[in-house]
Amino acid sequence: MTGWQMLLYKEVLRFWRVAAQTIAGPVLTAMLYLLIFGHALEAHVKVYDQVSYTAFLVPGLAMMSLLQNAFANSSSSLIMSKVMGNLVFLLLTPLSSRDWFVAYVGASVLRGLMVGAGVFVASALFADISLAQPLWILVFALLGASLMGALGLVAGLWAEKFDQLAAFQNFIVMPMTFLSGVFYSIHSLPPFWQLVSHGNPFFYMIDGFRFGFFGASDVSPWLSLGVVGAATLLTSAVALHLLRIGYRLRS
Repeated sequence: MTGWQMLLYKEVLRFWRVAAQTIAGPVLTAMLYLLIFGHALEAHVKVYDQVSYTAFLVPGLAMMSLLQNAFANSSSSLIMSKVMGNLVFLLLTPLSSRDWFVAYVGASVLRGLMVGAGVFVASALFADISLAQPLWILVFALLGASLMGALGLVAGLWAEKFDQLAAFQNFIVMPMTFLSGVFYSIHSLPPFWQLVSHGNPFFYMIDGFRFGFFGASDVSPWLSLGVVGAATLLTSAVALHLLRIGYRLRS
């Protein structure tokens, strides 16, 4: 294997060796959300015609789990290497910034897709789920996982201890994912909060992904694709630049 392939293999093994924690755990958490919210609100909330509320929840929960775990993979790997001091062994290799980026983001995408697929398969036991536009599902899943993998790189490079990384995740990633329309349609919100939701890139990832299942969405899927694509390119460019200059890697 070449250098980036070996690093990718190492990063995949890192989460696969503890799959009960990194794969099964998030799937179980999503199932608990589905059972609790679906049971409590099934008879009270109707978003799309001929789509039950439980079925409406499935794409949002799958995408939320995908995004959170893609972010966690790259960010936790970097901060653990910093804290444990084994990052120096990677710095001694002739790997380029692109090699680092492809390996870390590639492993994050793989973990995110595995968790998202696990949530979808498990959810099929509780809801009748359709696949109206499978290509849109795949495109938004790949873009969303890539965006969060790159954002995880940025957070992992910036953070120097676990507390800083936890703050980044708790005060930025978690609120933006929970306020992205996972559990509701933004049309049910007051005008001010609808406007705020349109400024949240996570909303476009969730909404575009959900369009692939039901053929219906709160905004045009092409608008969602444009926003998510631009955010992915911008975040990837920032991550590559930070890797290229060795931001907080060599000190």
